[in-house]
Amino acid sequence: MKPDARTTVAANQTAESTTAPTSTTSPTPHRTVAIIPARGGSKGIPLKNLQKVAGVSLLARAINAAQASPSIDRVIVSTDHDGIAAEALRAGAEVAHRPAEIAGDAATSESALIHTLSTLDEDFDITVFMQCTSPFIDSASIENAVRTVRDDDADVVFSAVEDHSFLWRLDDDTQAVAVGHEASFRPRRQDRAKHFNETGAFYVMRTSGLIEHEHRFFGRIGIEEVPPEHAREIDDMSDLTLVRAIAASQTQETTQVIDVDALVTDFDGVHTDDGAYVDEDGNEQVRVHRGDGMGVSRLVKSGVPVMILSKERNPVVTRRAEKLNVDVAQGIDNKASILDAWITANDLDPARVAYVGNDINDLEAFDVVGWPIAVADAHPRVLAAARVILDRPGGRGAVREVCDLIPIPAEAAEPLPNPTLTSLRSPTGHPSTLAGHQSGHLAGHQSAAMSGHASAFPDQQPSVPRHQPQFTNRAEISRANRKQVS
Repeated sequence: MKPDARTTVAANQTAESTTAPTSTTSPTPHRTVAIIPARGGSKGIPLKNLQKVAGVSLLARAINAAQASPSIDRVIVSTDHDGIAAEALRAGAEVAHRPAEIAGDAATSESALIHTLSTLDEDFDITVFMQCTSPFIDSASIENAVRTVRDDDADVVFSAVEDHSFLWRLDDDTQAVAVGHEASFRPRRQDRAKHFNETGAFYVMRTSGLIEHEHRFFGRIGIEEVPPEHAREIDDMSDLTLVRAIAASQTQETTQVIDVDALVTDFDGVHTDDGAYVDEDGNEQVRVHRGDGMGVSRLVKSGVPVMILSKERNPVVTRRAEKLNVDVAQGIDNKASILDAWITANDLDPARVAYVGNDINDLEAFDVVGWPIAVADAHPRVLAAARVILDRPGGRGAVREVCDLIPIPAEAAEPLPNPTLTSLRSPTGHPSTLAGHQSGHLAGHQSAAMSGHASAFPDQQPSVPRHQPQFTNRAEISRANRKQVS
């Protein structure tokens, strides 16, 4: 065997070997397609492929790994689900719509691969089969495997991890029987033959052999050995919980850039330290960080949309937003609905919107955006779901930190007008009319999202006036300097 990671295993030395091309001197360059089967009918975890790890869906993580491999020319997701198809397009992949007859539980992955290949307008020498259930796929490992097949050193290469386990099975009498070793002989690890366990992350195949054999293993089979940390696979919720914890413990982003077009933040626990000063009459005051204001001002002057989205009903939220000259929606129970409406009204790509939160009621907003961000002292579940974890805690410069990580165009010279606060409900209880092009779309979402809110605001609160959810509408302000939505 070769001593490096690309260990070629002599296998199937039969007539199957003749399926390899007799000549490797093709006048045209090799073309490689990556196909990611992603059904919508997963049973263990509903819509498993759309679950997020470190703020990025499993599907998008697989797509990103494929796109980072220089030898892969196209990335195509085979699916029967509209939501998965939309996520694939957002992540930059193509979509092949899979027929129902090969989308059920009994359908094989090979059937999805062959169907996808049959729909393409060009032929590919190499097919890379990738699975979303492996969240830590390394693009360098994929590249090594593709080059092994391209250089005619193997017909198939799959990812595997070294395994030193002693395997056992139960016979018909439920007695343990050794598999692959002698029960009476227990050699040391270093004295045993090297074994490998499939990770299921990727399989690189010569396309002609896949089509001929309708199976992922044929001809000369090689192994791309990957480290154990890349071998995690998600089958059930316990696997997903573990993987999220692992991702949260790692460095969230190697690059110090949060490349987004808009920023939304919670208030309590983000702009504040989640504490409050309460006087003898029950009046509350909060402490904010002055540096946050400078960071927000930098974004606002450059035309980057910013909003504070809070469940808190205290008018201090709106007063702070007014001073920062940003949009605000407060008294919000359904953050996801309002956030989605605001994104739509501002003509933004959700994948290029950041949301900063600290507690479990922010998780629904995390699912809406492409950049869920947690302050340093956030709840453990929020830390596990975040794409980026800030170094600073809430109320201690966290907002300034995230603002400084967002690249912006040259700062606008002209100051922006002060915001106009508009109640989501008029005194009669009917949805209010919002100014600008947002009014029809956003008011409809808000009235639906806020229905039933009256019961959430009791008539009597100690020394605090009753407040309805508030929304500041500034979408009509020119944002000529805003980056184009990708």
